[in-house]
Amino acid sequence: MSLKSFAALSLLLMSAGTQAAADAGSLRPKARPAVQVHGVHLRELLVTPVSLRPQARPAGWAARPTAAAPAATAEDARLQGWIAGYRRRALAAGIPAQVFDRAFRGVTYDPQIIARDRSQTEFTKTVEQYLAIAASDKRIADGRAALAAEGRTLARIEARYGVDRDIVTAIWGLESAYGTRRGDLSVIRSLATLAFDGRRGQFFEQQLTEALRILARGDTTPEKMTGSWAGAMGHTQFIPTSYQAYAVDFTGDGRRDIWSADPSDALASTAAYLERFGWIKGMPWGVEVTLPRDFDYGQLSSKVKRMPSDWARAGVLGMDGRPVPDHGSAYVLLPAGARGAAFLVFKNFDVIKRYNNSDLYALGVGHLSDRITGGDAVQGGWPEDDRALVRAERHELQRRLTAKGFDTGGIDGNIGPDTRAALMRYQRSIGAVPDGNASWQILKRLR
Repeated sequence: MSLKSFAALSLLLMSAGTQAAADAGSLRPKARPAVQVHGVHLRELLVTPVSLRPQARPAGWAARPTAAAPAATAEDARLQGWIAGYRRRALAAGIPAQVFDRAFRGVTYDPQIIARDRSQTEFTKTVEQYLAIAASDKRIADGRAALAAEGRTLARIEARYGVDRDIVTAIWGLESAYGTRRGDLSVIRSLATLAFDGRRGQFFEQQLTEALRILARGDTTPEKMTGSWAGAMGHTQFIPTSYQAYAVDFTGDGRRDIWSADPSDALASTAAYLERFGWIKGMPWGVEVTLPRDFDYGQLSSKVKRMPSDWARAGVLGMDGRPVPDHGSAYVLLPAGARGAAFLVFKNFDVIKRYNNSDLYALGVGHLSDRITGGDAVQGGWPEDDRALVRAERHELQRRLTAKGFDTGGIDGNIGPDTRAALMRYQRSIGAVPDGNASWQILKRLR
């Protein structure tokens, strides 16, 4: 649900501002995800001001110079002309005229939406810093309170969809700080402004049309359809297309209401989403482990899956020194490379990534869910002298690897399997631990 990425990091970030003050002691020295998870940059999509997804902006971001948004007075007339043309397209797509006209009554150009879209900064939190925000003391305490307050509803949702209630609660916590930051901007106005602007016009026009279908169905009204600047809505920040595909009417009132103070429909919709992608009740998302000194880093791949008992025979053990129970096949994840904490992650980790395709986001959800239910903080250490790479540095990394004869399969700034494989070959050539982690330290070595 990369669309959700729009809101995801946003809350972390938006909420990070408030949490930073509340949890000042728990946040490490500042450093989207540049957060690199095993060298992978979090997607640089939109970041709404309401979500903790790697696209949420944990406090401490340094904004790059922002491009000035066009003056509203100059753009309003043009927007009205665009709306007239879009009205024909929407009606041809089956949107009732009365629904369209009511939704667009009084809609004007919002220059602040474009300013936010054009001023997105890269997320440069380290994994340690991100987790300190995602599972801050306040977020854990609020999560426990939310789990208790909505216990009956979450138990019924778990019984119906087979998705563990602590995971649903953790997603709620990262997406909207347990419903306290759902977004208060008009979704129709925001999406119309973004579609008209044209930078991702086709995508946002599709979202706008689906938002109108939601209104036509009677799930909410234009006045109540509020959300983030990028159009993510409700307690768990669905964008319109995802809402249409996965939202459910859990309360039975005939409406899939993810906007109201009652979070029932939103939480159930999140569970329905995870169920659709194969969530296995009772299976952990992952378990922190220790690796043997002679660990074969050639096995470090999401494609190399084994039962924990098989990993134990290779020296991969739980933090208590015992084999991890055989919950299912798992692969080894090193979100900060060989010098950071290690995890065995199971199928449910990948299901969380279907909600937001980021290792970091899935790690944040999983770890927060563990802490809410009394689990330990991460016990392994994190590299103190490293940081994630920004896009220009990732391009440079790929160029330098390729120039040295380690083909990255292209220079696009995305640290994917080919780049990680090239990194591992380079690391072996210089006698370094071949963990494939695209770090600041390895870039300095390449220079």
